[in-house]
Amino acid sequence: MPRLPVHYIPHGGGPCFFMEWTMGPRDVWDRMAAHLSGLAQTVGVAPRAVIVISAHWEESEFTVTAQKQPPLLYDYYGFPPHTYAIQYPAPGSPELAADIGDLLAEAGIPSRSDTSRGLDHGVFIPFKLIYPEAQIPIVQLSLKEGLDAEAHIEAGSAIAPLRDEGVLIVGSGMSYHNMQAYMSGQPPSASESFDRWLTETVEAEPSERNDRLRHWESAPMARGAHPREEHLIPLMVAAGAAGRDAGKRVYADNLMGAAVSGYRFG
Repeated sequence: MPRLPVHYIPHGGGPCFFMEWTMGPRDVWDRMAAHLSGLAQTVGVAPRAVIVISAHWEESEFTVTAQKQPPLLYDYYGFPPHTYAIQYPAPGSPELAADIGDLLAEAGIPSRSDTSRGLDHGVFIPFKLIYPEAQIPIVQLSLKEGLDAEAHIEAGSAIAPLRDEGVLIVGSGMSYHNMQAYMSGQPPSASESFDRWLTETVEAEPSERNDRLRHWESAPMARGAHPREEHLIPLMVAAGAAGRDAGKRVYADNLMGAAVSGYRFG
């Protein structure tokens, strides 16, 4: 099997792709849904497993799900009842979880496994579109508390060899995530300048790319786009796992006034 690419995807808001919206344009999530639905075809081959780094799980150390059949964690609030009955029965992979732990240990990065936590909505909501048959094993890797960019780039680099073993690595977040600006109804003016910087960064030569990502807070309107960076940090893991592979923007949209992007490496 050829080396698989690495992706950083937008996962939307809550169960956004699986409900009717009564506020705003009815097609607000359609372009994002179409991008996610077409991602498997762009990968080209069915991976033997997927590692997902979601914005919605932070631990004191990097932690991996290690169940044979992970449950789902409906970690969104105030949505219609049917969205809490969404199913995505993808298997897990304790073996892959162990491999991740071994690779992190070899890189000097402490980690642990978790056999109880469910896959959160940053995983099962987009993957219900990406691989709707729910047959490919999924292991979730947490973020590390403190959200240090360098630590997450290093973690991505540590697990990069799994790309040569048929494993797809996906960071799941949002390239713009300022909920206060969205909720206030004010145009999120920070998004365009930050999105431009982020795309230039991802598409830069890899060593420059990672150096720029380490110092993302110095980007134009960085804190305007990410008052808290948990939705950006999965990109750091993806960039680390990319190694010397070039990055490219493969999704661009204006979502309720904000520029939002998704990226592929390799």
